[in-house]
Amino acid sequence: MNDELFERGLEIRKSVLGKEFVEKSIASADDFNMPMQRLVTEYCWGAVWGREELTKKTRSMLNIAMLSALNRPHELKMHVAGALRNGVSKTEIREVLLQVAIYCGVPAAVDSFRNAREAIAEYEKAGGK
Repeated sequence: MNDELFERGLEIRKSVLGKEFVEKSIASADDFNMPMQRLVTEYCWGAVWGREELTKKTRSMLNIAMLSALNRPHELKMHVAGALRNGVSKTEIREVLLQVAIYCGVPAAVDSFRNAREAIAEYEKAGGK
């Protein structure tokens, strides 16, 4: 693995998902899932999120749409909070989810709205704005 790319990815991952969350994920990794932590950090966060052609805000909105379409509620909630950290407004999140309703189906959007509301409430309760 590429240690430089891992470190870059770790920095980006912490800035989007929150330092405490990422450090807990890495610290709790064991022999079984540490290779996955490294893979995700290096390639998802370092190699792709580290590219400059799209802003973090744009990547966050794309992730919200894709995770909604894939019905991945746990990941969606993490990325809604990350989107808020990246400057995506609640209004923009709502508009992404309305787009999901049209292109992915109303049931996907209904679940995603519910999960996004929970994530926004948790984010705001923790002091996020």
